[in-house]
Amino acid sequence: MSIIESKVNQEQYDKFETSLHNSYFIDPKLFSKYDIKKGLRNADGTGVMAGLTKVSSVEGYVIYDGEKLPQEGNLYYRGINLNSLVEACIAESRFGFEEIAYLLLFGNLPDKEELARFSGVLSDSRELPEDFTEDMIMKAPSANVMNKMARSVLALYSFDKDPDNLDAPNVMRQCIQLIAQLPVIMAYAYQVKRRTFYHKSMYLHPLVPGLSTAETILRSIRSTKKYTPEEARLLDLCLMLHADHGGGNNSTFATRVITSSGADTYASIASGISALKGPKHGGANIKVSEMVSMMLDTIDDPDNDAEVKDFLADVITKKAGDGSGLIYGMGHAVYTKSDPRAVILSSKAGEFSEGTEFEREYRALAAIERLTPEVFATIKGSDKVMCANVDLYSGLVYKMLRIPEDLYTPVFTCARIAGWSAHRIEELLTGGRIIRPAYKNVGESRNYVPISER
Repeated sequence: MSIIESKVNQEQYDKFETSLHNSYFIDPKLFSKYDIKKGLRNADGTGVMAGLTKVSSVEGYVIYDGEKLPQEGNLYYRGINLNSLVEACIAESRFGFEEIAYLLLFGNLPDKEELARFSGVLSDSRELPEDFTEDMIMKAPSANVMNKMARSVLALYSFDKDPDNLDAPNVMRQCIQLIAQLPVIMAYAYQVKRRTFYHKSMYLHPLVPGLSTAETILRSIRSTKKYTPEEARLLDLCLMLHADHGGGNNSTFATRVITSSGADTYASIASGISALKGPKHGGANIKVSEMVSMMLDTIDDPDNDAEVKDFLADVITKKAGDGSGLIYGMGHAVYTKSDPRAVILSSKAGEFSEGTEFEREYRALAAIERLTPEVFATIKGSDKVMCANVDLYSGLVYKMLRIPEDLYTPVFTCARIAGWSAHRIEELLTGGRIIRPAYKNVGESRNYVPISER
């Protein structure tokens, strides 16, 4: 019971709740009247242009004669198609996240010597400050790993000898350090949660130099410290896909907004973590997992289209699911016909799940991807072109990697910090002005009433 509830009776609380609602209610018609672009979206669903970037590009449609035309999705890191980066690393059986982090930060692909040196710097930078784990992570355990990660990043400010220096080389140093340390913070925060909230053993393994980011994560979260090369490369693929997604996504924009105020790197990155936590953003992969579990408990056969359609219809009409009416993992702000990340993950999930206990769940996800557009169009009367997004399959891939659900969004964070860092540096070097949109006041003017007359 909250402090407010504990000091009032039900009638008083209901009155307070009604008063609160009335104080904040805004007539939805006013948004149209004043041409307010809710969510910074135009009427056709495209984003309001708020800046320029050279870091990455998300393409899902073309505008022709003023009309938005769907197309197959593409994601480019520094002008290079993500598919080509992924295909090269798979063909050469090597890890790719470090290469992509370098590309995003410095603008060019590294040669072998540069990549080896950069990977070495990341490896050497993973160690947390002395007593940091005990004082900042183990004390005041958090039930949510994302909150602990944000708090820990803010705490690292106190261990930086030059935290407020906004010169590009210093910010680059801070960003590389955070890219290296965030997986360790995540792993230790999860272990502390295991001990405190699940009453299970806690494993804080010493770091091993020379490991990739994916290997470090798997080794740190497992009691045995063991993983296969195939597992490490699959996780590395996930990190590659999540490393960046343009300047307009919620967490990257949050990072750029805080950066534009002149705030330090730790405050800016912590804001990105906080934004990514939300179920409408990075937290959507957990929502997909919850939705699919409910679906598999509800229907008999994921290959039965009629059963799947009925379940999806119930979700859309808020009779099933979490009551939001959202089919998590479907639809995207930019992608229309396809999300290239979802295409890659779907293929890998199908490959790795075949003949395992995860195959039924994969078939359920594939059915959701295939049938949702039809069900959505029937119920909503909409002709919107809709595709699966990366969250539809990422949770299953993490599950196959034996990554606990507590870490689905944190693992996403350990990848996306590379993109946040690049966008922070770009904002510092090219932004120049604090980001400050306008809000129109639609409240009524009132006279002050003396307290004795209220």
